[in-house]
Amino acid sequence: MNLACIDHPLENQARDPWICVLSSLGFILLLKHTLSFLRWVHSSFLRTPKDLVEYGPWALVTGCTDGIGKAFAFNLAQRGLNLILVSRNHEKLKTVSTEIETSFPSIETRIVAVDFSKDPSSCVRSIEEVIRGLDIGVLINNVGVSYPGACFFHEVDEPVWREIVRVNVEGTAMVTRTVVPGMVLRRRGAVVSVGSGAAIVVPSHPLFAIYAATKAFIDQLSRSLHVEYKLHGVDFQCQVPLYVATRMASKVASIESKSMFVPSPDEYVRAAINHIGYEPRCTPYWAHSLQWCFARFVPNRVLDAWRLSIGLKRREKNINTSP
Repeated sequence: MNLACIDHPLENQARDPWICVLSSLGFILLLKHTLSFLRWVHSSFLRTPKDLVEYGPWALVTGCTDGIGKAFAFNLAQRGLNLILVSRNHEKLKTVSTEIETSFPSIETRIVAVDFSKDPSSCVRSIEEVIRGLDIGVLINNVGVSYPGACFFHEVDEPVWREIVRVNVEGTAMVTRTVVPGMVLRRRGAVVSVGSGAAIVVPSHPLFAIYAATKAFIDQLSRSLHVEYKLHGVDFQCQVPLYVATRMASKVASIESKSMFVPSPDEYVRAAINHIGYEPRCTPYWAHSLQWCFARFVPNRVLDAWRLSIGLKRREKNINTSP
């Protein structure tokens, strides 16, 4: 008889606990990922959107004459909200206002033409005059600007980066500060700020560093205010889009048309509105959230190298095409 082939009871007893531990860990990880997947399916496709009118009859949308902001304005009007439309181009504002009131005769609109890149304080004073006495239930902080083209930090002219900070940081913070006291008094409201995957999904955004940094500010501000004001009935949320087929995306990333991973503004906003009032941070469009999921499995150094190569190519293209 070959004694080497006989299992010893003591050895089996020593191995069994480790097998049990490893099996339990594997089951826990599988359960965790299964629950995460089910939550994603529920929030992306099955969850009932909130009735935004319950926050209040008026919504204020900044940067509303193009792209995501314009799509927000139309979709909020469709949900029954009157609109305060804020942007810098008065003629475009009148056009959007007329289009909305023609499409939705029961909706009232008011326009505020301000340029946050000049003096955010005076812009806010103009907004305060228009909203005085109105029940603002929803605020969409969409206004934002980026670089004219990819460039190194030391190549960004001071007026350019100061404008980015004034619009993205000061403008967003000041408008939020103007609207929130009324929401707290009424103990209801929703504040949605449009962030960017450039600040959250990827570990860095080289050659667009200041833009990414301002969007990181918006993300942290929103998440902190979500905790501060939840007990006051005010829901804060940072929404994190990746590329959307907008004029800015076309200018910065040469995106000319929509695709499965690059939705139109209306496609993106339909998903975005369904998420209002839930998570403090979300990626509303389902394909964007898949991209974020895939990015988590890629080492940061690989993502950094990839983003740098894209930035350098865009910089070279800008240099070659500039007069």
